[in-house]
Amino acid sequence: MIRNGIPGSSRELPVGFMDSGLGGLSVLREAVRIMPAEDFIYYGDSLNAPYGTKEQEVIRELTFAVVENLMKQGIKGLAVACNTATSAAVRLLRGMYPELPIVGIEPAVKPAVVSSHGGRILVMATPMTIAQEKYHALLEQYRDQAEIISVPCGGLMEFVEQGKFDGEQLDTYFREHLMPFLTEDTETIVLGCTHYPFLRPQLREFLGERPIQLIDGSYGTSMELKRRLKVKDLLREEGRKGEVNIQNSSGSQAMIDRSYELLAMPF
Repeated sequence: MIRNGIPGSSRELPVGFMDSGLGGLSVLREAVRIMPAEDFIYYGDSLNAPYGTKEQEVIRELTFAVVENLMKQGIKGLAVACNTATSAAVRLLRGMYPELPIVGIEPAVKPAVVSSHGGRILVMATPMTIAQEKYHALLEQYRDQAEIISVPCGGLMEFVEQGKFDGEQLDTYFREHLMPFLTEDTETIVLGCTHYPFLRPQLREFLGERPIQLIDGSYGTSMELKRRLKVKDLLREEGRKGEVNIQNSSGSQAMIDRSYELLAMPF
């Protein structure tokens, strides 16, 4: 069956999600909330994580391989829930699969600027994301509207990948990497990596009474995915509870179990 030019597609097919590891589960979690009737396949490429330390061509090859895997299983839409893979490969993927609704993710700088009251905006992101041209182009769009400071957070995503949510270790990390950028007029912190929303409770506790809002791109990405599926008439009818199938290239059952635990974490 061919529908909307996507071989084998229909409303009944799942939506595909991919990430270099477990971080994209924060986006999937939002998508499940917004589209509860949909089925999802999530593929975490933890065997090759992190993508952020690799050359762009390698990142593209890894991303293409995961997407091809998902396509063979049968999907009606795709979310590239990884900032690094989005920057390296989303444009090319749209050329490869022109009829497939595809969304990527980027740091939520726009909503941070839109909600700003003139205070400083910090963007916590991986060093690779900060180094990419797409990220600099994003900042350039809003440079005249707000003070936006990039905070390189090398190694922070590994806390989530390894299931380390110990307050003391994270407090030490935040003191060393985030504290030097905090000022009295800091208004917003953008969680610019899909792993970081899982650390929101620990970060909020670290910030204490500081009236700083925390923003990430999960909601905007999930809404855009829903919009693109609707345009293609691929949304399932409400009234059913969708299922989530989590896969991981590591072959580790412990990684799969951790993934479902992360998915079930409260927002």
